[in-house]
Amino acid sequence: MRSIEVEVRSESGLHARPAAAFVRAAARFASNLRLENVTLGRPSTDAKSIVGVMAAGVEQGHMVRVVADGPDEDRAVETLRDVLAGLGRPIGK
Repeated sequence: MRSIEVEVRSESGLHARPAAAFVRAAARFASNLRLENVTLGRPSTDAKSIVGVMAAGVEQGHMVRVVADGPDEDRAVETLRDVLAGLGRPIGK
């Protein structure tokens, strides 16, 4: 099992398009993936569920925890960390 904590820098947090990009990336992995909004102390949710990710209420500046458990957990955690980091970058950078 692997986990990471990341600050969400996207201006819109994990709503609509950023949430969809996160879920698309998570869906590529066989591991069980969970997302937790550490800032709000909400229970974890399925990182492969758009409804669950959006319901986590993640806004800009919130800390989230991604937990992966399975055969590709290392790659999953690294990829989702990169996706979260990339969501805060201006387009074209």
